[in-house]
Amino acid sequence: MRDPRPHTGEPPALDLLNTRWRGDDPGDLLDDLDGLRLWLNLLGLAEQVPADEHTLQALRTARDAIHAAVTTGEYAAVNQVLAHGRIRRELTGEGPREVPEVADPAWLPGWLAADDLLRLIAEAPHRIRQCAHPDCVLFFYDTSKNGTRRWHSMATCGNRTKAARHYAKITE
Repeated sequence: MRDPRPHTGEPPALDLLNTRWRGDDPGDLLDDLDGLRLWLNLLGLAEQVPADEHTLQALRTARDAIHAAVTTGEYAAVNQVLAHGRIRRELTGEGPREVPEVADPAWLPGWLAADDLLRLIAEAPHRIRQCAHPDCVLFFYDTSKNGTRRWHSMATCGNRTKAARHYAKITE
């Protein structure tokens, strides 16, 4: 299966949010087990996590929790997802290592995404953004030098916004 999403390559927390999109061809990658399998493969979790209904429901729950945290500042649901696991630290011959421990494998993908959200918030919470196009629901982590990126993609939403502004000026 080819990834049908219009925007990929974001950190796991935002990539999970971007499994739902609107536009010319709206969709939800987590509508079915095929989409779940694709997402698990992209994150390298296909061998560790069963692609079943239980995992799909846990991942949808994590996505909703992350969405609420990013859009409304409501963190209780993210904390409930995080309660499914923890980080165990250990010392190895290569140095310190952090090992995620999640009792129920179905919660591992969602837990990792929620944990990634904590990392993004700790690094630069103001760089977690939703695309500025009014019809777009996609998110991105602004890695631009000056931190002023506005659209998930300049080629799509950025150009649409600029074209609409230009059209409005010439029709006035």
